[in-house]
Amino acid sequence: MAIQDRFSQQDLQRIKDAVKEAESKISGEIVPVFVEKSSHYTIANFRAALIGAALVFALIVIFDRYVPSLAVYDPVLIFTLVVLGGLIGAIKANYLGFVKRLMLSQSYMDSATFKRAQSAFLEEEVFNTRQRTGIMIFISFFEHEVIVMADKGISKVVDQKEWDGMVKVIIENVKQGHITDGIVSAIKRCGDLLLEKGFVITPDDVNELKDDLRLE
Repeated sequence: MAIQDRFSQQDLQRIKDAVKEAESKISGEIVPVFVEKSSHYTIANFRAALIGAALVFALIVIFDRYVPSLAVYDPVLIFTLVVLGGLIGAIKANYLGFVKRLMLSQSYMDSATFKRAQSAFLEEEVFNTRQRTGIMIFISFFEHEVIVMADKGISKVVDQKEWDGMVKVIIENVKQGHITDGIVSAIKRCGDLLLEKGFVITPDDVNELKDDLRLE
């Protein structure tokens, strides 16, 4: 599924309005970044190809021993069938998300998602504010991962448990099919939290980061 298909125009406008509303009261900048997946995970395709090829070869051996009428003895045909099995496995992993996910460990996906979030933080220049008060809400749907990353101006005064709470809110809403509600709630909580910590908007405050939603 393309990332754009996960949100209607109304959903995107709600999220954008929530960001504007929160930023109208605080000196921080909130940047939502949504990606379909954090990596192409080509290793999953290779693993599926190897498993597909191995299964076909195993079937050839089983037929040779126990079902002689279906046995294959032509080396060229055996090679072709094994290659075909590998190709089918790779195609399934490439186009079927649940197959690709089966080929990957959770720790591997966690690592890829964190690296992608770090890259997004730099690419979107979330750090580029006068008081280092940028916050990125990063969601990667394939991995079912949510990461809230704050610049040092905020992270030094906000406990990690606060970000963990926001992540929990988003994930719970996503599981219930209320993606936009969860994101809007998290954005509102970001604004309330920064107000509690004293990041009040000042008369000379300017919008330092663009308000467009990042969809990749």
